[in-house]
Amino acid sequence: MATRRSLSTLKRLLRNPNPSHLHLPRRPVTYMPRPGDGAPRPITLIPGDGIGPLVTGAVQQVMEAMHAPVYFESYEVHGDMASVPPEVIESIRKNKVCLKGGLATPVGGGVSSLNMQLRKELDLFASLVHCFNLPGLPTRHENVDIVVIRENTEGEYSGLEHEVVPGVVESLKVITKFCSERIAKYAFEYAYLNNRKQVTAVHKANIMKLADGLFLESCREVATKYPGIKYNEIIVDNCCMQLVSKPEQFDVMVTPNLYGNLVANTAAGIAGGTGVMPGGNVGADHAIFEQGASAGNVGNEKIMEQKMANPVALLLSSAMMLRHLQFPSFADRLETAVKRVIEEGKYRTKDLGGTSSTQEVVDAVISTLD
Repeated sequence: MATRRSLSTLKRLLRNPNPSHLHLPRRPVTYMPRPGDGAPRPITLIPGDGIGPLVTGAVQQVMEAMHAPVYFESYEVHGDMASVPPEVIESIRKNKVCLKGGLATPVGGGVSSLNMQLRKELDLFASLVHCFNLPGLPTRHENVDIVVIRENTEGEYSGLEHEVVPGVVESLKVITKFCSERIAKYAFEYAYLNNRKQVTAVHKANIMKLADGLFLESCREVATKYPGIKYNEIIVDNCCMQLVSKPEQFDVMVTPNLYGNLVANTAAGIAGGTGVMPGGNVGADHAIFEQGASAGNVGNEKIMEQKMANPVALLLSSAMMLRHLQFPSFADRLETAVKRVIEEGKYRTKDLGGTSSTQEVVDAVISTLD
């Protein structure tokens, strides 16, 4: 009798595979917060130069519309300053998290990069840029989903330069075992925690046998501790060629400082442009989220005057920030809304082939929020 009842139930399920009493909840539980985890978090905000105030203002509007549990402490910092004001560093140390617009770095002269000052002062040793195809945004290549993880504190960016004699300048590239190991560990840990299958080390060890050789040696040692993740290596010039011909072959890429900047901007251009690629810089204690690819992150005067800066990159970076703060449902809502607006194609800035202003894109994202 029990067997006949079971067969009868099975036949009903086959006729109606989605009975109402078996419907799954619309949103599954993402994690169990600790008491008090929903308290609003302070975020240090640096609007920055050029289009920075426009796109950081866009993020503030969307966060307010979502009632996200964050609030901003804003500071005026500009790329032509001699150094980052101490109160800004103190705010980031206190809040642990910062959202930043682009800071213009003067070319030549004696003014150093404030971006580098922030990274060194806070030991933000890992830069992460996520380059991927957005549905509805046509690009030359499909199935691009690349994460570029770049060492952020040494290499050619060490800033150790001097004029030996008039007309001869010596610039030192510094590579250390300590920094190479920790960026390799971060890359493999990222791949492991995000179900990524492959890590590719980018190098020029065929020429810089000691410096890039040390970087490769560190990556190889760390790779042995992650047997479930495929590891391979590629010379940086071949890497650039492969990126523009078959970018879908790459998954997670780990690089020294200068190569990472070039590779990330190339990958961003392939996947839809620097205006849509999110990124951030992270260390053991602090994180700064900003537009992923540095090219064009302060825009130009015409874009500023017309207020047509693309806010998508920083909106997606702020979604990364929300996830970093353990607010995953807010991050999901924001990412989903941005992707829907891009896919619908009605509101796009000029760099994506549209004519919309920054505010029109922001309004569209807000109206699309679930």
